[in-house]
This record gives sequence, C-alpha cells and structure tokens, in this order.
Amino acid sequence: MQQYSYDPIATAYLAERERLKSGKYVQKLLKLLPKHATILDVGCGAGVPVDDLLLKAGHTVLGIDNSSEQIRLARGRCPGGEYAVRDMRELRVGEYRDDAVVSFYALFHVPRGEHARILSVWRSYLPKGGYLLATFGDREWEGEHELYGTTVWSSQWGRPKNRVLVERAGFEVIVDEVDRSGGESHQVILAKAR
Repeated sequence: MQQYSYDPIATAYLAERERLKSGKYVQKLLKLLPKHATILDVGCGAGVPVDDLLLKAGHTVLGIDNSSEQIRLARGRCPGGEYAVRDMRELRVGEYRDDAVVSFYALFHVPRGEHARILSVWRSYLPKGGYLLATFGDREWEGEHELYGTTVWSSQWGRPKNRVLVERAGFEVIVDEVDRSGGESHQVILAKAR
C-alpha cells in the first residue's frame, strides 16, 4: 500500500468540507464531555468544522494529520488548537491522556488489517468513561479512487465488523448510524470507554 497525503487536495477539500455534516455528531459528543475536556483529533484535516466547534465550547484540542498542508490550514483556522504532522499508524499505546478521541474520514486510509490495533491504541488514551467519535467505511471495500482530482487509497470493513472492532477495543457503542451527507456515505460511531 502506498502512503497517500491530502497535501495536493487540501484547499479543494477544505472548500467542500462543510458538505459533510460532521457538526451534528460533534454536538452529540459535546453534550457528554466534561468541562474543559482534552480531545485528540486523529486526521484533523484543516480543523474545521470539528476542532473549531470543540475549541469554541471551551475544550483543548490536539490535532494530528499526515498532511503538512492540512496542518498548516488548521493552525490558521483554529489558532487555539495544537497541531502536529503525524501518521496515526505511528501512535503508541499510552502516549496521550485525553477525555475523547475523534477521527473523521481518516481511519479508512489505513490498511483495514491495522484498524483493530489503532482502535486499541486510541482506547489506551482514555479513562474509563472517555469517548470515541469516529467515522468508518459503511461497506467492505479496498482500493484506489479519485478524490478532488487526485488518487487516494481506502481500505475498509463493513458496518458490522467496524462495530465489533470498536467493542473489542474496549468501548460501549452509544450511536451507530450511517451519515449520507455531502454525497458520501459513512458509518459514524460514538462510543464510551469501558
């Protein structure tokens, strides 16, 4: 599998990002978070709308993305957040301590055979009662596809397997639904760490 970056399409993706209605899921998370929570956003992109909403609600956000251009955009749009260029596959168990991990439209760009391990790593960052809010592919598929004029690669399980992986990683699922905004289709899971 070749590593693909959103660097060439960061500006085009940002221009269309609002079509994907992530905000309603972030609002569900906001109702559950303690005051002044710390959130890790894995695959943060340009920071909007997810990190922007979290920061405006008074929370602390650390965003990571493997695209340096996305991180540059995030720093400009969400100056209250902290951002770093990182590949989620390099995250280590216990490296962070957070109240929540969020990850929108990112995990399926990693080989699906690694999803279980990555979910377990994310779980290691959370206390019991911490939260995960993440999107997954809603059908089983793997391969290259075009996105905003460039080639990207996706690798995803279907809905039942995604839920099983989340539960096996140590979470209790609160919300499991398909979002079809922006002409795309994604499984959205909000879960609580057991």
